[in-house]
Amino acid sequence: MLIRLVIDFSMTVLMLVAMAYHITGNAIHELIGVSLLVLFLVHNILNRRWYKTIFKGKHNVRRILSLAVNLLFLLSMTVVMVSSVPISQDIFPFTQINNDMILRQIHVLTSYWGFIFMAIHIGLSWGTILNAARKMTGITNPSIIRTITLRVIAVLIVVYGVQASFERDIVSKLTIYNPFGWGFDGSTSEFIFDYLSIMGIYIAGSHYALKIVQKQGKDRAHLR
Repeated sequence: MLIRLVIDFSMTVLMLVAMAYHITGNAIHELIGVSLLVLFLVHNILNRRWYKTIFKGKHNVRRILSLAVNLLFLLSMTVVMVSSVPISQDIFPFTQINNDMILRQIHVLTSYWGFIFMAIHIGLSWGTILNAARKMTGITNPSIIRTITLRVIAVLIVVYGVQASFERDIVSKLTIYNPFGWGFDGSTSEFIFDYLSIMGIYIAGSHYALKIVQKQGKDRAHLR
């Protein structure tokens, strides 16, 4: 579990850095992309049993939601990785092709969608992550103060994340390709905080949506 958490955390950090193309430049961006590819492959190898269970067992709402998000995340990351090779300028310059505008468009759009799906993927696994963190830190006793504090922080992150989404024009980045690049007015720390907050929207949203679904499932079970 510790190895998986380290790999997942590293992938999240690298994905965030990869989004900062205008800050890192192309060479570092491609190097980060290769590192992401390696970690992504390792992540899937460690979780290979999940693929064997896709068509097994009962498919309730929670499992269908998790399955859909995981497959969409896998698809978007696969397209990102595949489309990156023909447009590479530094690591794989010999693979460049002419008239690569369509591939660049696909690469950029699926990168942003992958970023969103990654956040939702983390949110759906947030309960497992918290339980693992509690066990590793020895914090197993329930605390109302701690719970309230964490939920207040989550609300503040979501509120700021919504504002950052509008300021950074995330909707357009998910639907429109800009061949001239998306500018960013601000420091590197502002970029990191903004995009972490945007991730927070989908992590918190999917986590609490899953809790609601689970609660409704338990209520239905009790009624039966």
